[in-house]
Amino acid sequence: MNDSAPIDYSRLFRLDGRTVVVIGAGSGIGREAAQALAAQGAHVAIADYSLAGAEETVALIGAQGGSAEAYELDVLDDEAVEAAAERFGTASALVFTAATNVRKRMDDYTLDEFDRVVNLNLRASFQLIRKFGARFAANGGGSIIGFASIRAQVVEPGQGVYAATKAGLVQLAKTAAAEYGPQGVRVNVVAPGVVETPLTAQIKANDEWYGAYAQKAALGRWARPDELAGAVVYLASDASSFVTGSTLTVDGGWTAIDGRFTPPAS
Repeated sequence: MNDSAPIDYSRLFRLDGRTVVVIGAGSGIGREAAQALAAQGAHVAIADYSLAGAEETVALIGAQGGSAEAYELDVLDDEAVEAAAERFGTASALVFTAATNVRKRMDDYTLDEFDRVVNLNLRASFQLIRKFGARFAANGGGSIIGFASIRAQVVEPGQGVYAATKAGLVQLAKTAAAEYGPQGVRVNVVAPGVVETPLTAQIKANDEWYGAYAQKAALGRWARPDELAGAVVYLASDASSFVTGSTLTVDGGWTAIDGRFTPPAS
């Protein structure tokens, strides 16, 4: 017989009284996720390389009646990451979205470009996961949410290094889920498809390229940054209390269908 109190499903996604750190929240997906988290009652620490961008997000949240603070953070600075983990180690969740891409075929890549993509997308993710993971574990648990990509699963010419870093992040998250799980820390990643952000501006500027990507998804369009926010709220909240080591794909059906040809029905 289960004597526990009944679950209040009306509060399943609520984050009242909790702090959530969102790194990369000065723009794009991170900004939208931060607003969604604040709308569910969280106090959101808006961390970004651009303090001005972080402050703009804080102002947006404040105008909506939410609670937030700006925090300048360079995720490539190990000491700064350590300090951030120390300051926000009692938070209930960490979200990080910062990433970069250099679209070149492998023969054309320089090692400097390789290092730039790997350092931001994978090395910085490793540092964030382990530094916050250790703090969360010491404080009774928490949720860590990274952003991978459909490129962790499917690739195209010119995406080799970016895809490798995103596949690496998926495996880091699984490993962290295993290592920190006994202390109540959950680690998951969101894998978007194509999203209209500054990172994809090069594609959007090319009508043929933009249209081809739109038609590849089952929904026939690109995602808006705000359409990733629900996945973040879910993974940060008690609604996902038994979810860890997982990849939540939010790609409009991109990886679900072949997409090369629609055959006749009969």
